[in-house]
Amino acid sequence: MSTSSKTFTVPLDEENWILTPVEAGLDGTWLGSIQMRTLHGGRQEGVKVIDVDNGVTTFSVVPTRGMSVHSVHCGDVTLGWESPVTDIVHPAYINLDSRGGLGWLDGFNEWMVRCGTEFAGHPGDDNGHMLNLHGKAGNIPASAVEVVIDNDAPHRIRLRGLVEEKTFKFVNYELLTEVSTTPGEAGLHFSDVLRNLGAYETEYQIIYHTNFGAPLLGENATFLAPFKTVTPFDDYAAKDIGSWTRYLGPTREYGEQVYCVEPYADANNQTLVMLRNADGDRGAAMRFDTTTLPYFTLWKNTDTLEEGYVTGLEPATGFPYNRSIERRFNRVPRIGSGETRSFSMSVSVLSDSAAIKATEAEISALQADRPSQINSVSATPPSD
Repeated sequence: MSTSSKTFTVPLDEENWILTPVEAGLDGTWLGSIQMRTLHGGRQEGVKVIDVDNGVTTFSVVPTRGMSVHSVHCGDVTLGWESPVTDIVHPAYINLDSRGGLGWLDGFNEWMVRCGTEFAGHPGDDNGHMLNLHGKAGNIPASAVEVVIDNDAPHRIRLRGLVEEKTFKFVNYELLTEVSTTPGEAGLHFSDVLRNLGAYETEYQIIYHTNFGAPLLGENATFLAPFKTVTPFDDYAAKDIGSWTRYLGPTREYGEQVYCVEPYADANNQTLVMLRNADGDRGAAMRFDTTTLPYFTLWKNTDTLEEGYVTGLEPATGFPYNRSIERRFNRVPRIGSGETRSFSMSVSVLSDSAAIKATEAEISALQADRPSQINSVSATPPSD
């Protein structure tokens, strides 16, 4: 563990900013840079983007949109997708309540967006309050953005930002977000802390909504995970439960299919899932801590390229039903006054068949001889 670090405040009030290896004191060790740029024109006006280059992997973080990660590039692998929403949309142009609570989709094009934190999941009524799709965190501009670089090897580079979700009489949360990497690493890590600043114990939800298109997603791409149970989200997903881990190519009138997974983990509560391309030589491995992210959702949206050909790998506190439904199944955790909850996840880019096979073997070892239950009946609860 590093004993010291350097901290650099990101000047969000400036047009552009750059941090070089020389300025960071890592000249010769770190071959990349960190740059902030400001977007102009249309619905992007005023959006701040921070591009991080560790020498092997580059990724773009958007402080204006809750510290979401827009895209990741590593060699010939891109993590992200081609959304019909091409702008990085400023939250000022998002009405979360439009289309019956689906306004969140007006800005949806990130590789990773946090859903939550007061609530997440599908829109709808909850005890007389209308909830929008996937909460508010992804459309809250971050403050106190900074870069922290460890002085000791491997010189982890941490980009932090504070996302404050506060509504009088309802919620008083702050989410300290952190995405980090090390020089030359083929991947990145998330380490977030939620704090309840209110006087009372309250509910919270969070989904790490990571989204993949080409080149990893394609016909005969495969999802792998060690799992205890998998249940279709609704009747439409139930009809294809026999092929829930395999993908179609772009398909007209596909709609979307969602599967609710309870993953197995190791003795340290760590689990591992993977998206593998059809050739078995490229992929992405995701590790997360099931202590605070005990559930996982696989979202398959293999519609046409024009409509958005994408799959979502989503560690979460629960499943993406409306909070009123999740509460009935005891999947809405609570956090006391002054308490914190920590969430961790990492994603690695796999660039050859050897890395794919090693990850497959690790997933198989996590599954071991533990049984898997595949439920053919929809998990949609009966209405009250």
